[in-house]
Amino acid sequence: MMKSVTPLALDTILEGDCLEILPQLPSGVVDMVFADPPYNLQLRNALYRPNFTRVDAVDDHWDQFESFAAYDAFTRAWLSECRRILKDTGTLWVIGTYHNIYRVGAILQELGFWILNDLVWIKTNPTPNFHGTRFTNAHETLIWAQKVKGRKYTFNYHAMKALNDDLQMRSDWYLPTCIGNERIRINGEKAHATQKPEALLYRIILASTQPGDIILDPFFGTGTTGAVAKKLHRHFVGIERDPRYVNIARARIEETTPAPLSAVILNEPRRRPRIPFGALLEAGLLQPGQILYFRGNTPEATIQANGHLRCGNLTGSIHTLARAMLNNAPCNGWELWHFRDTEGNLHPINELRQKLIQESSRGQSD
Repeated sequence: MMKSVTPLALDTILEGDCLEILPQLPSGVVDMVFADPPYNLQLRNALYRPNFTRVDAVDDHWDQFESFAAYDAFTRAWLSECRRILKDTGTLWVIGTYHNIYRVGAILQELGFWILNDLVWIKTNPTPNFHGTRFTNAHETLIWAQKVKGRKYTFNYHAMKALNDDLQMRSDWYLPTCIGNERIRINGEKAHATQKPEALLYRIILASTQPGDIILDPFFGTGTTGAVAKKLHRHFVGIERDPRYVNIARARIEETTPAPLSAVILNEPRRRPRIPFGALLEAGLLQPGQILYFRGNTPEATIQANGHLRCGNLTGSIHTLARAMLNNAPCNGWELWHFRDTEGNLHPINELRQKLIQESSRGQSD
């Protein structure tokens, strides 16, 4: 009998079968689960290239199940436990191929998870289909799901946009497989057949967790999740039953250097309280009938009681009127409209918004 591992021990690898260890973990304690389960590839024979060299395929015992029913029972068991261990605000990522991902997705929904996205990891360097009997398998599918539909969850939208050259990140991710020095080898052979690239975990962890969050990986393998979590100042709990992989993962994570904490604390605008222009009127910081000045000069606009501005024959929001002044060019009305203080000095109305945001933040901390 294994001893209970509760309370949750952070930044550790628990050696053993996840179906035995997961039930011993406490409920509602982790922020995110990343799962790279067996794909059930159903390979029965060795694969060879046309030149008769053997393909280094996934033929490990941990990927072999006697039937679809056996695989489904296994999947339902570990997913059920992961859902219990997740916080109500937590999310789960699971990766797979056409061999298993549709079965996993159906079981996710049956268990009450709410799917947020399916994403496609498009491999820029896929293994060819050597015999030309099928299309080359050039992608894997990720499902991102939340534990409780409608609950608040972490999504660092602006971090993903910045990572993508300030363009909204899409659900098709072009990344290479694990190659070069990143691929762990022992005596020239791959240490793990399905080692995932750190770039993939970097994107997942940065997208859906915060520094200090706890990530559970029930199929830890050689520790990619733990290495990236440590780098980004997240905590991890890994479960792995193969002692060889456990030793590799521990050494790998030990050699990982965390980034400076200041570099991973991101300012996500979506987390700041949303302050509509009308809130300045309600707070008494501006008054109906007061004059605002565009770019600190003329033309002038009069504040209406409903928070709109009137300038000549035009009436609308601070952004609508600002765009009209700039021939419909994209702009931010908070920075362009100015008010006069009691001494006659001009200030952008954004100063008043920032004042309300600070007061709101203080109120939440109190």
